Amino acid sequence: MEFTLSADIEAKRLAIRRFVDERLIPLERDRASYDPHENIRHGLLAELRQETRAMGIWALQSPRARGGGGLKMAEQAVLYEEMNRSIFGPVCFNCAAPDDGNMRVMAQVATKAQQDWWLQPVIDGRMNSSFIMTEPMDEDGRGCGSDPSLTNTEAVRTNTGWKINGRKWFITGAETAEHFILIARTSADDRKGLTSFLFHRDQPVWRIIRRIEIMGPEEHGGHCEIEFDGLEIPDENRLMEVGDGLKLTQIRLGPARLTHCMRWTGLARRCLEIAMEHVQKRRSFGGRLIDHESVQTLIGQAAMEIEIGRLLTMKAAWLLDQGDFARKEVSMAKIVVADALHKAADTALQLLGARGYSKDTPVEWIYRYARQARLVDGASEVHRMVLSNFMTREGGEFWKWRVQG
Repeated sequence: MEFTLSADIEAKRLAIRRFVDERLIPLERDRASYDPHENIRHGLLAELRQETRAMGIWALQSPRARGGGGLKMAEQAVLYEEMNRSIFGPVCFNCAAPDDGNMRVMAQVATKAQQDWWLQPVIDGRMNSSFIMTEPMDEDGRGCGSDPSLTNTEAVRTNTGWKINGRKWFITGAETAEHFILIARTSADDRKGLTSFLFHRDQPVWRIIRRIEIMGPEEHGGHCEIEFDGLEIPDENRLMEVGDGLKLTQIRLGPARLTHCMRWTGLARRCLEIAMEHVQKRRSFGGRLIDHESVQTLIGQAAMEIEIGRLLTMKAAWLLDQGDFARKEVSMAKIVVADALHKAADTALQLLGARGYSKDTPVEWIYRYARQARLVDGASEVHRMVLSNFMTREGGEFWKWRVQG
């Protein structure tokens, strides 16, 4: 692995850092900057997006030919981390979930016609998108979450395409999305029983039942429960081949998990920045807080865990750039970075005291947001199970090195 940044990536990193420091962080302090769900309000977001596009830092995951940045995963890691030093950052650069993962997978597997219709407006920032997979439990306690094979929503072939019936929930961004990727069951086959489809918000015979209230701040569009009661999708809006739905989820979710890690590392860093500013000024018991060994231990431990997660993220990104699936490396990064984010937020809140528990800083916002990190895109326990399975299969090869050639 090579950790030296190119001059172009370093210039972009510094430009993002200035934008975050000079434009976004001041806006975080103004309650008028927020929508009712504690995200940046849409009107303000539109203004900021004009500025980031003028900077030439936009949709970094998407092909240059379609107006994106066309960057490698390792390059994205550096810039996504810098963006998310602000809680408003990634969405201003069109690099936030769920659009980020949807744009990436559509650029990889969609036909040109599907990209022209579905993908291009999302890259342009004219539409938002959503990925519809997770389901509530059925009467037997089975529900599609970390295990897509438990999908119950059905797609039945018709003369012109497919008819969809079923229910989904915790669908991020659904309330404001206009374009959707849907995973549904087309056969009982364990490996080839799922198929992916594309549809637009204006198509009839589906509805949002509710926007599910959650503990933390929300992405635009929230997390919704959705019902399909005969939604008709023409066959040309099928994504990949019949039976490739599980393959589609694997192509999408691995890199999407890793971009979460990139962004979470930025949030974790921001927590320690706020904490360090406080403990270097605050005086108590005869000296500054930073002079106390107990405070130094908290700061040092949190900083070390952030760096460990950052290195795991960079290794997984580098492997993806080499054409590797990096499944175990992504799982490691997902576990460690989720814990590091929670640790950094908890440490900052503790060191700030009552101020950390208040809304005077974004630490309490990040603290509530951080708790989902150990759940979304596969719970930490599931990823530990994945690693155990790799260890069982590979034995000593679990730690193998890549060799040139």
